[in-house]
Amino acid sequence: MINYTQIPIKELPKSNWQLIKQKLTQWILIDKMYNIFGVGILILMSIILSLGIAKVGLVFGILMILFFVAVVVVGALLLNIQFGIIVYLTMAFTIMFLLRYGVNFPLGTLMDGMLLLFALHFFIQQKKKPNWEILKGPISTWILIWIGYNVLELFNPTTESRMAWIYTIRSMALVTLMYFIFLYNIRTKKFIRFIFKWWLAFMVIAALYAFKQEYFGFFDFEDRYNNSEGVPLLLFIAGHWRKYSIFSDPVTFAYNMAIASLLCIGLLTGPLIKIHKLILVIIIGVLLLNMLYSGTRGAFPLVPASLMLYAILNYSKNILKLTAVATVFVVGLIFMPTSNQNILRFQSAFRPNDDASYKVRKINQARIKPYVWSHPMGGGLGSTGEWGKKFAPGSFLSSFPPDSGYVRTTVELGWIGLTIFCVLIFTILKTGINNYFKIKDPELKSYCLAMVLMVFAWNIANFPQEALVQYPSNVIFYLTVALMNITYRIDQEQQKSGIYE
Repeated sequence: MINYTQIPIKELPKSNWQLIKQKLTQWILIDKMYNIFGVGILILMSIILSLGIAKVGLVFGILMILFFVAVVVVGALLLNIQFGIIVYLTMAFTIMFLLRYGVNFPLGTLMDGMLLLFALHFFIQQKKKPNWEILKGPISTWILIWIGYNVLELFNPTTESRMAWIYTIRSMALVTLMYFIFLYNIRTKKFIRFIFKWWLAFMVIAALYAFKQEYFGFFDFEDRYNNSEGVPLLLFIAGHWRKYSIFSDPVTFAYNMAIASLLCIGLLTGPLIKIHKLILVIIIGVLLLNMLYSGTRGAFPLVPASLMLYAILNYSKNILKLTAVATVFVVGLIFMPTSNQNILRFQSAFRPNDDASYKVRKINQARIKPYVWSHPMGGGLGSTGEWGKKFAPGSFLSSFPPDSGYVRTTVELGWIGLTIFCVLIFTILKTGINNYFKIKDPELKSYCLAMVLMVFAWNIANFPQEALVQYPSNVIFYLTVALMNITYRIDQEQQKSGIYE
């Protein structure tokens, strides 16, 4: 009788590609190029660089160095996706400051390229270990519907310019893909904590920078921007310059201050030691004070309104008492006599019917209603605002000031697009609230609560202004949405495994 266990089994020969891949992995990832391969690469680079500079000039050398740096950065982004996410968030926070400073480089295109790299990484991972769970669920479904509808707008028969669509879809739909990138790659509480620390660090820096603008003035490059065509009409109000810090405009600055303060409020409900809670309280005070420097009235109701939602989600006698005290304080601030321009601006936010600009907006919205009802798909992406003026000058919508994220959605995407967007926001909030009550881990519960409060605030902010189309707001919004599901997923994994970080 033959004993098959004693018969040696020959391994199948590896293909040439597998052998090359194995060698490269050993040389690059394991040996870190500290071998003959690395030395050979450095010698080859030196020869190419020397010959190129000798034949072409110094420009060739600079371009080659930039190329090598780009290869290293791209490799780092693909090999360590968490590093890539932090780099992307950093770019989102600083891109507008760099552009205003005068950096002559297509930073927006660079961020689009990073997003595509993240997408490439996702598909590479799917080839290795297929897992399409992130495309399932109510939020993912409606985000995909939203992206699909924005793509469909390219074929809108009433659109005035296809070029406007190309420029606008980046901020309206392309950046939405970051939701899936965040959802797939953020997998631990440790990384979430690091993201929050990084986020709040930038917000504190932005707040201190605005403090400098308020009390010590602007830098020269900022003065040049402030005095450029049309800017003083928007930023110089009642003899006082509105502050914008490192952001594109006072509105984006104010909204990010308010949103970050809500992040701190949510974190305060978690299991933190007293010193950390004290630091968060100080940060809240700094952020809200700097929010006043922006002069953005639409930002002032965000925190009080979100605290009302917080009181509803966490109903108790203590919360009710704190809410009552906060309400008395806000009401007192609204009606107190003052000559301070920042406080006067704050008070006017709660009296919209007395505001001339609000009345003008109501007139414009009433004027556009017949157009909206007769155009179910709207006038096309980019048909209003700056892109409308640039690519379709003289058209009916190019001169229409949307002044609101919801109004812009209605006018450009029609009532069909508005319906999809409203259902998406409703689904996000519903899912976030449900997850909040399901999560058992106190730390993750506080994170989810913070995300719900922030999305609720973004939703309110999108009515008086376009809150979700500018960096870093558009990126931060989809980060908060993703974290609603990420916190729930981690909590479920912890409950199943019995292992807590």
